Order: sequence, then C-alpha cells, then structure tokens
Amino acid sequence: MALAGVLNGADLKAALDGCSAADSFNYKTFFKACGLAGKSADEVKKAFAIIDQDNSGFIEEDELKLFLQNFSASARALTDKETKDFLNAGDSDGDGKIGVDEFALLVKA
Repeated sequence: MALAGVLNGADLKAALDGCSAADSFNYKTFFKACGLAGKSADEVKKAFAIIDQDNSGFIEEDELKLFLQNFSASARALTDKETKDFLNAGDSDGDGKIGVDEFALLVKA
C-alpha cells in the first residue's frame, strides 16, 4: 500500500515538487506540506509500516534513502547528505535507525 492513498493528492504533489531538487529535502516542511503532520497517531503508525519496507520495526538508512518513493514511485532518492541528516534528526537513541516512536516525533516536529 502506498502512502498516496492516505494523503491528499494535491498536497502530496506539492510536497514532492517542493523537494524535487537534490539537497532540497526538509522533513519538517515535507511532513507539513503532504499533510502527514496533521494525521492521527494510528495513521502515522500506518505510514511508518509502509516505509519500513523490510518489516524490521525500524526504518534504516537504506529505507530512508528511498523515503520519497513511498509517496510516489517516480520520486527521486534522497542524497547521501539528506539521508544522513534525516537519520540523525530521527534517531534520538543513537542506534542508527528510526523506530516508530522516533518517527512519530519527527512527523509532529
């Protein structure tokens, strides 16, 4: 299941268009623009489950790199810098990955 079904199409397109250039991704701006920041805790957990491609219970660096493609198959991959910045912002316990609670905090930041 893609996240497009959970979010408003126009909001999602605007959010993706806003970070289409390399090194233009900002998670706070993206989550607000696509509408995920305003979703319920359950909806945020559903989004986490979709992004957690390997169902490990965590979003690892390789899954973060392809983060935007969960919203649109044609979206670009994040740059290495964007991926590391995103991981550092979300990884509050320093284990090198983002858990569901850390993700929820990122979305609502």
